Formats: sequence, C-alpha cells, structure tokens
Amino acid sequence: MKFKKQLALLVLLLVCAGRTKADVLIALGMAVTALGSAAVPEIYCYFRECCNEKWIFFDGGLQADIEGQLFGQHIASSIILNAVTGFMSNSIPKKPLVLSLHGLTGTGKTFASKLIAKSLFRKGMDSGHVHMFSSELHFPHKSQTELYKSQLQHWIRGNVTNCAHSMFIFDEMDKMHPGLIDGIKPFLDYHDKLDGVSYRRAIFIFLSNAGGDILTQTALDFWKAGKKREEIKLKDVETALSLSVFNNKDNGFWHTGLIEKGLVDFFVPFLPLEHSHVVQCVMAEMRAKGRTPDSSIAYEVAGEMSFFPKDERIFSVTGCKAIASRLNFF
Repeated sequence: MKFKKQLALLVLLLVCAGRTKADVLIALGMAVTALGSAAVPEIYCYFRECCNEKWIFFDGGLQADIEGQLFGQHIASSIILNAVTGFMSNSIPKKPLVLSLHGLTGTGKTFASKLIAKSLFRKGMDSGHVHMFSSELHFPHKSQTELYKSQLQHWIRGNVTNCAHSMFIFDEMDKMHPGLIDGIKPFLDYHDKLDGVSYRRAIFIFLSNAGGDILTQTALDFWKAGKKREEIKLKDVETALSLSVFNNKDNGFWHTGLIEKGLVDFFVPFLPLEHSHVVQCVMAEMRAKGRTPDSSIAYEVAGEMSFFPKDERIFSVTGCKAIASRLNFF
C-alpha cells in the first residue's frame, strides 16, 4: 500500500506540473478515488503547509546561522541556541518556551527571531504557523485593551489548536499598553491543558527596546575599565534588566504577571553594536545580495554611520538596521 501511495503521489505531481488549478483539482480527485479518502491529508500536505514533520523540524541549522550571521551578541547567541535546542529536544516540555529579547534598535532582536523561525519551519517567517504582532499596528488604542485581550486569547487558542508547534512574536513590547499582555498569561503557565488544548509546545518571543539603556551603560563601563565586551556575563545584566522592564510604567511588561510569576524563561540581552560589528553586517549583506564581500566598501559604509557617546563614538546609533539601504547607495 505504501508503494501504491508513493506511485500515486508521483503521478499526481507529474500531472499537476504546469497545469491550471482546475487540472490540479481533477488530478487530486483521481488520486483520492484510487487511494481512498484516508490518503487526502498525505496528498494535501505535499502541496500545502501542514503541521507535520515535513514542514516543522529542527535540523541543527540554528547554530550555523547564529555563528555566521548574528554579530556582537555572545550572550544572546548562547542563550537562544541552548534554549531552543533544549526545548525542541524535550518531547514533553512542561510549559511553552518564552523568550524576552531586549536591546537598542538594530542590535539583532528581530533578526534573531527570524533565525529561530527558519530553524523550525520549512517556510520560516512565511509559515502559517508563525504569527507576528506589532503593538502599534495591532493594539493601537489604550481604551480597547480589554477587547484586544479577548481577541488575542481567541487568536492564540485557535492557532495552537490547529498546530501545537505554533510560534508567536510580539514586537515593540515597549510600546504595548500595560496590562494587555497579561491576557495570555494562562497560556504560558505550567498547565497540561486549558479547555482541552495544550500550549506546552508553543514558542512565545517578545521584542523590546526597554532595558537598552542598562545594557549600553554596562557595555560602556566594561569598555572604560579596559575589559572586552565578551567578558560581560548574563548575571551582570539579567536582574537589572528584568527589574527595569517590570517597574517601567511606559512598557507592556509593567507589573505584569508574566514576570511576577516567573513565566519568562530568559531575558535575553542584546548589547549595542560597535564599529567592527557593523562592518561584519555589511559584509554579510553583500553575501546575501550575491556580491563578493569587499572590506574596503564595508569600512566605508560603517564609517558613514552615527556612533555614540559623542566623544568616544563606540556604539552604533542604529546598529545594523540601515545597512541594506546604505549599501545600495554605495
């Protein structure tokens, strides 16, 4: 029977190649007739993304991507790699994986979340199982906070019901209305199931600029002391970072139960980027565009960027965020 299915699928692929939608539907109907209705899911998942091992898998590519593309973030790289690897290796996790990424703009938070999605889903960020929310776009009005809570709960419940391995990314947490994110607290807690649905295989990632000032000051202190940034450890910033976002009234984590109940697995610090890291970003962007990396151009592009503090000019104001447009100019 297995050979029969494989043969039918091969024939179906050949028949559908270059055909119209109507032809595909006819061919699909013929295959179902030949194999029976039980074969419908298998045939469908050859053409459309499904919640199965063909479309969702962890192949170890995350380490190579992080080492080769995420520059200047030794703490974040280690935490993300170990956290995601450990979570995906656990066949029975006790709770969803919850990561909160903090740092100034352009330091790699959004890029890191894309690398995670790429390592888990065949379609990466284009996967139907990856959902990204922007605070200013999806939750703009403070007066509608309770409505947003209800909508968010409904959205998450529906998508996790459809696929346990769903991934949710919340961008601009520093601009989210306080109290809103507590609406999803039950989904992040240690529950086997809620109303018959298990959320333990889902991944939640929060992106925020909050705490960037603390990370910058820590990096600056190490620099002034003549220490390498690689000497900065998680313990040097984690407590101050979590307390900062918890007590800041102007961000979505203000007095949130997610922090109070210890539901955030890791507060991941993204340090401000230095000149050498910007050069690496330019070189990587050249490779991504199919060009031969040219160090002289990379240094020229980096040299045109703005750095702070004013006198020392150590850290990039926008990190690597504007690299693509600057490179096009050069």
